[in-house]
Amino acid sequence: MSYVHAHSTNLWHLPEHALTYLAQADAIPHRREGEAALLEHLPNRVNRVLDLGSGDGRLLALVRLVQPDLQAVALDFSDAMIERLHARFAGDPRVAVVHHDLDAPLPCFNGAFDAVISSFAIHHLAHARKRALYAEVFDHLAPGGAFCNLEHVASATPALHAQFLERLGIVDEDPSNKLLDVQTQLSWLREIGFDHVDCHWKWRELALLAGVKPS
Repeated sequence: MSYVHAHSTNLWHLPEHALTYLAQADAIPHRREGEAALLEHLPNRVNRVLDLGSGDGRLLALVRLVQPDLQAVALDFSDAMIERLHARFAGDPRVAVVHHDLDAPLPCFNGAFDAVISSFAIHHLAHARKRALYAEVFDHLAPGGAFCNLEHVASATPALHAQFLERLGIVDEDPSNKLLDVQTQLSWLREIGFDHVDCHWKWRELALLAGVKPS
């Protein structure tokens, strides 16, 4: 996760940047609440899932605890994260690890997904690319499939943003961040065609945005 309103910088290709994040990830306040909310809003049965910006596979591993037989594609562009994904899912033929930068259109996949998930990754993209990615997600979902994005979003005011940084003890913000407000992103999902669009959970700048492809 990252914390500043930037336009083009993305430091996540640097191994030290990715590894610093992993060392701090468990300390993010209320993260487990957001992850629990995401699990709650997945379809009752998930046979195939796509994880965008999978990192070290933390979120995908949680999804597999409740859906142990699912097939998964874990997608990331950081070499350090790809290495962690291979280590976590070593020898598991049900998990395919794909090196891909979300700045580029999603690759072709063999078949649709019952769920597309993401955790603190999409906010690194420029806003126009965010919206384009949401449309690509819609196209890759099976009817009735869910998109669940646990995301870092913009605060309503600079003062609230400053309070968020203070709460997390952040002094130097990550220039990879391109934060956007919740309502704009929810409106995009509705325009694209998702049903049941809502922000199901939020703590300060952390939010679960979700929608379902109509059956």
